[in-house]
Amino acid sequence: MKRMIFGASFLGVVFGAQTTVAQSLGQSLRPVVRPAVVAPVNVIDVSATVTAIDRAVRPKTRPSTLAGQAEQAMQVATSAAGFDRWVGEFRSRAERQGIRSATLDAAFRGVSFDADVIRRDRNQSEFTKTIWQYLSSAASDTRIANGKAALARHRATLEAIERRYGVEKEVVVAVWGLESAYGSYRGSNDIVRSLATLAYEGRRGAFFEEQLFAALKILQSGDTSPRNMTGSWAGAMGHTQFIPTSYLAYAVDFNGDGRRDIWSEDPTDALASTAAYLKRYGWTKGQPWGVEVQLPRGFDYTQANRTIKKSPNAWARDGIMDMNGRKVPNHGRASILLPAGAQGAAFMIFDNFAAIEAYNTADAYVIGVGHLSDRIKGGSPIRASWPTGDRALSFAERQELQRRLTQAGFSTQGIDGRIGPKTIDAIRSFQRNRGLVPDGYASLALLQRLR
Repeated sequence: MKRMIFGASFLGVVFGAQTTVAQSLGQSLRPVVRPAVVAPVNVIDVSATVTAIDRAVRPKTRPSTLAGQAEQAMQVATSAAGFDRWVGEFRSRAERQGIRSATLDAAFRGVSFDADVIRRDRNQSEFTKTIWQYLSSAASDTRIANGKAALARHRATLEAIERRYGVEKEVVVAVWGLESAYGSYRGSNDIVRSLATLAYEGRRGAFFEEQLFAALKILQSGDTSPRNMTGSWAGAMGHTQFIPTSYLAYAVDFNGDGRRDIWSEDPTDALASTAAYLKRYGWTKGQPWGVEVQLPRGFDYTQANRTIKKSPNAWARDGIMDMNGRKVPNHGRASILLPAGAQGAAFMIFDNFAAIEAYNTADAYVIGVGHLSDRIKGGSPIRASWPTGDRALSFAERQELQRRLTQAGFSTQGIDGRIGPKTIDAIRSFQRNRGLVPDGYASLALLQRLR
C-alpha cells in the first residue's frame, strides 16, 4: 500500500532496499519498506542468522578508525540536538491538526534521532538486481512451499476475505509472502522514531511528515499503542507492510474486535486490508494479472508498450500465443510487457497488473506477486529464458545512460536514474535510429554503445 515509498521505478530492476540475509535465503524480499521484510512455516530464524553473521564479519575496532568514529559521533550528537528542537516544533503543528497532547506525549516518549535510518535511506539507490534474480527469490521453492502452507493454515479466513472483496486468496497470500515472508519478518523499528527522523532529515521531509501525522492519528484512534507500532525503517507496518496513510484509507477490522490490527501475530486484519486495497484499485476476480506468451518472428517491438492495448484475439492475429501455442483466453484488453527486453520472457498483462502496481510501481514486484500467486495455485514456472549474461545497471550508470541519450538527441526529460516510460521511449528512439531491436531495454550493452 504505498505508491512506492522508496523510489524503485524499474525496468531492470532497481530496489530501494538493502539486500538482507532474509532476502538471500528466500524469505523476505523487502527488508525495507514496505521496507523491510517478511512466521512460521519452515522459515529460518532470521534474527539469529543475522546476529551470527554480524558477529562473524564485524571488524574489530582499530586505533586508525577512532578519529572517524569520533567525527561520526559528533555528527550524530549535533543531529540529535537539532532533532529535539524539531520535535518541539512538530508537536505544535500536530496539535493544530487535532492531535491531542496526551497522544503526542505517549508517541514521543523515549524517541530519539536514529542515525541508522538516515544511513539506510541514503544508501538504498545503489542496490540493484536483475528481474530474473529478483524472481528467483520472489518465487523460490521455499517461498512457494511456505505460501501453500500459509494458505492451508488460514484457508477459512482467506476464503471469507475472497468472498467479501473478490480478490483471490492466492494473490493475497503472495503479497503477504513478498512483504513479510508470511509474517516472519514484519520489522522491529519504532515507527514514530523512524518517521520523525526521516521527516526531520528533510530529503523527503514532506512525505515522511505526512506519514508521521497519519501514524499519530492511528495511535489516537486506539488501534494500537506507540511502542507496539513497529515496522520497517521507512515506516511500513504489519504483515503486508502498509504505510500509515494507506492504513488510514484502506485498513479494515475484519475479525470484528474493534481494532484494525495489522501488527499482531494474527494476520486476519492485515490480509483483509490487502484485499480491500487491491479491490479499491480495480482488482477483477477471475482475470489474470498476466500470461506468459510467445512472440512471433518479426514481431514489431514498438508494440510492446503499456499504452497499446488490444484484445487477446487481436494479439493472436498478430501471432502472439501462450506458451502452449494457443490463443490467450479473452480476459479483456491487454498490453505486451518485456521486462528484460527482446531476450527475456514476454507477458500479456491485463488490468489486474495495474491493481498490484498500485501497491508497488516496480514491474518486477508486480510480476513477482503475480507469478508467486500462480505458483501457489499450482501453476508452472516461467518457461522463457532470461539474458543471464547481463547485469543490472547501477544508479550512477542509469544516470549516465540518461545523460548520454539526451546528449545524443534522445531526451529522457530528466536525469534521475529511474528507467521509466520517458527513458524507455528515448531508448526505443535511439535503437530505431541505430537499426537495433527497439525493445526499450536499458542494458549494459546499450550504455556501452552510447559511450
